[in-house]
Amino acid sequence: MSARRAGAVEAVLAIDLGTTEAKVGVVSLDGRLLGLARARYPLDLDESTGRAEQDPEDWWRASLVAAREALEAVGRSGAPEIVAIGLDGHGPSLAAVDAAGRPVCPAMIWLDRRDTGEQAELERRSGLLGWSLGVLPAALWLERHRPAVAEQARWYLNTWEYLGLRMTGRAATSLVPGQRLPEPALLAEVSLPPSKIADPVPAGTVLGGLLPDVAASLGVATGTSVVAGHVDAFSSFHGAGIREPGDALDAGGTAGGFGVYWDRPLDVQGAFCTPASIPGRFVIGGAMAATGKALDWFRDTVLGGESSTEALIAEAAATPPGADGLLFLPYLAGERSPIWDPEARGVLAGLTLAHSRGHITRAILEAAALSIRHVAEPILSAGVTVRSMVVTGGPAHSDTWNQIKADVTGFPIEVPSILETAVVGSAIVGAVGVGAYADLPTAIAAMTTIVRRLAPDASRRALYDGLYDAYKRLYPATAPILRGLGADAGNRELAEARR
Repeated sequence: MSARRAGAVEAVLAIDLGTTEAKVGVVSLDGRLLGLARARYPLDLDESTGRAEQDPEDWWRASLVAAREALEAVGRSGAPEIVAIGLDGHGPSLAAVDAAGRPVCPAMIWLDRRDTGEQAELERRSGLLGWSLGVLPAALWLERHRPAVAEQARWYLNTWEYLGLRMTGRAATSLVPGQRLPEPALLAEVSLPPSKIADPVPAGTVLGGLLPDVAASLGVATGTSVVAGHVDAFSSFHGAGIREPGDALDAGGTAGGFGVYWDRPLDVQGAFCTPASIPGRFVIGGAMAATGKALDWFRDTVLGGESSTEALIAEAAATPPGADGLLFLPYLAGERSPIWDPEARGVLAGLTLAHSRGHITRAILEAAALSIRHVAEPILSAGVTVRSMVVTGGPAHSDTWNQIKADVTGFPIEVPSILETAVVGSAIVGAVGVGAYADLPTAIAAMTTIVRRLAPDASRRALYDGLYDAYKRLYPATAPILRGLGADAGNRELAEARR
């Protein structure tokens, strides 16, 4: 590390591109969140075609706005010295850009379902599965279906790689230990130009120094080291303090997800397994589609925003476990793990005149926990053991929700001191990248803290076992009935083509 300003607190500017907002934190090298700001951006969805797009320029603008706000807030109490910039983002989400990093078309984000055929083809040809292929399926779709647009693209990048290019002028594909890309010859065979895939670098590598115009916009020194990042889920693992086999994570957020570290790869039906960014660790888990968003949907779309999240959760807390026989399937945007059905639909089953909005809220909270158990069940059956599960994001602010997750899953729950774990995780990667710590495990231990633990309530186990059994049976019972509802014949044909 280079010489630092005497007496200044050293910190990392950590940028986390979520699905709906950029979160930017100023995180000290000992793990304190000195400042945090957010800036939202729109999401363009078309359920009939499976399209899910965003403008990468919106990511860029939001990142700059949130970064300036976070830095200005911290500066009022004594400006830290920014020694690195760490990056993460949602993904795989394709940003097709020109040589200067400007997008040539809207980004195809991870919710987009148009590239399922290309995903299957690349998996079959390469032997790589799921996240390992990154943005390549979406890039191949663009080459085949939008050739005039694809011709303008110089680089196919993920969200964090896009930010890295805009900040440093260097395009790079960042990989975690053990991750590999398909051979260039294979890409050429399927007419995906290998030259549009940026050279790989290990995540945690310094990409370069911050460009002068970006530095001036942020009020950060020109040349500040920008460190190659990775997907937000991996950053959340770091920021949650996870290091050892059996350490698990509830990803929280809009989509929701469950993952656990293990010491070897496992093939689990309905789950993904990928090398973690800590050498010798593998992440086994699954990502859902809308378990976190479901409560927002109920609050805003159904109730018109007349009640706060806190008020609704308080009503749910006063409602008996099991919501007096009310059961919710949170498949409001299809579902990924473990059923992998983009046409799945949400269900609120068991309604009576006796049910109130507190019951519905309780059912939504319980559904988020039931979905975690659904993803975890085959992973546990494959021999994985979960020591504890760290909860993250907005839902983790609620001990009512945290306790429901403990009771439904049977996992001990741990609450970190900073719930914006992806932000902290990006700071950790940035700190290691500039040599503040020798390696990720050391930095994770130094920069994270668990502040609260909740044990499962054994008296509720039988009730939730019964509810879970009903939850698993509800989707296969209702899916054949719901599949054709709300879709015209053309959409049904499209749905059949995707399966």
